[in-house]
Parts: sequence; structure tokens; C-alpha cells
Amino acid sequence: MNILLLFPSNMLSEDIAEISGRQLKHVESVLEAKIGDSVNIGLVDGALGSGKITVIEKDKIKLQIHWHSQPPPALPVTLIIGLPRPKMLKRILQTISTMGVKDLYFIHSWKVEKSFWQSPWLNDDKILDNCVLGLEQAKDTMLPNIHLRKRFKPFVEDELPTISNGSRKLLAHPNEDNDCPLGTDNTKTTLVIGPEGGFTTYEVDKIKSLGFEGINLGPRILRVETAVPVLLAKLFKH
Repeated sequence: MNILLLFPSNMLSEDIAEISGRQLKHVESVLEAKIGDSVNIGLVDGALGSGKITVIEKDKIKLQIHWHSQPPPALPVTLIIGLPRPKMLKRILQTISTMGVKDLYFIHSWKVEKSFWQSPWLNDDKILDNCVLGLEQAKDTMLPNIHLRKRFKPFVEDELPTISNGSRKLLAHPNEDNDCPLGTDNTKTTLVIGPEGGFTTYEVDKIKSLGFEGINLGPRILRVETAVPVLLAKLFKH
């Protein structure tokens, strides 16, 4: 991790914090920090800073905080993904958090197994844990909003028009005619990516009826966890 991401529960006062558990082990075992040393910190949905270690005990460390800057800007994208298999979920959540996505919708489609929605990785605590890991990697503090939508047609008909209003609308899908554009500026975008196996023809047509342009990443078929960072890297200027 490149910062320790703190929650309000870690703050004893405006400039004094206390850490334990995973973060304590990282400071002691990985950073090998001692009293008087400083570590990079951030406050969830708040500023970045440095924390000078003032106390080290068996189960906690206290930090004197100096706030000094704001987190990096978010990507201007709303990402919509057909729910992937459970083992991919945590990697995708960490990736989108690291890359600056702040709105992600996991949606159902014909090729999404209904059992995927029962995955423990969709538990609120698991989602939060993986988003935190992604933010700590990127030195970011702003938590993404993760939305779960278990019915394809109501989502596309009732929500997607509002979500995508005023944005560039892109549907990443194999065998589409248009290559993925290369971003020279950060255009507000709504990006839809299918599940493993892709969307059905009906689903593609339904999404395109809202004005979405189909794009591809070339002749190779990529896993969702690979396609996500490739698309974000191509579409936006970082």
C-alpha cells in the first residue's frame, strides 16, 4: 500500500489517529517504521497527509497527522459491467478503485449465472475492503459507489438513459466495427462492458437503441478483468 487509508473511526481528534490490525502489521513488518518516522496517510473521502508515529504498542499505533493535499481527480466515467464470476470480482473492484472510477454498476444479463449474485464478494464489507485496497495503491481517498442491478431490462429501460445522459456512450463488445478510440481529453463517458461470453444480440441491440456506439479491442477476446484496465487506459488521458 502507498498510503494508509483512515476512516473517521481511526481519528481520535482532528490531527491524531490510531491504527491497528492490517495497517499496523504493514507499518511494522513492511515499512519497518519506528517512533518518529512518518507514513503517508489519507482520510476516506478527504485529504491526503503524513502521519508521524508517536506511539507504538502491541495492538495499536498513534499518528500525529499533517494534512497537505487533495486526492487525484476521478475519471469522468460511469462503468457498467455484466456481473463477472466471483473470483474476478475482487480484482475488478481493486482495479477500478486504483484507476479512479467512482461509479460502477454490476448488472445481470443472460450469460450471468444467477448463482454469481450469491457470492460473498458482493457483501458490503468485502466490497469496501477491496475498494480500500485499490485506493491505498493509488494514493486516493474517494470511495467509489458500487451499485448492484439484478434485472437487465428494467435497468436498461428505466435507469441507463438517465445515467448516460449528456455523456459519450460506448459499448465494448467483440466483433464491433469501430476500434476503441484513444483519449486525448477526459470526455464524460458511460462505458458498458459485457460479462464473460458477452451480451446476447438482444442485449446489444437494447443498449444500442439508447445511442451507445459499439467498440472493440481488436481480434483477441479478453477476460473482463483484463478488458477493464485496457479500456480505461485507452479512453482517458491519465
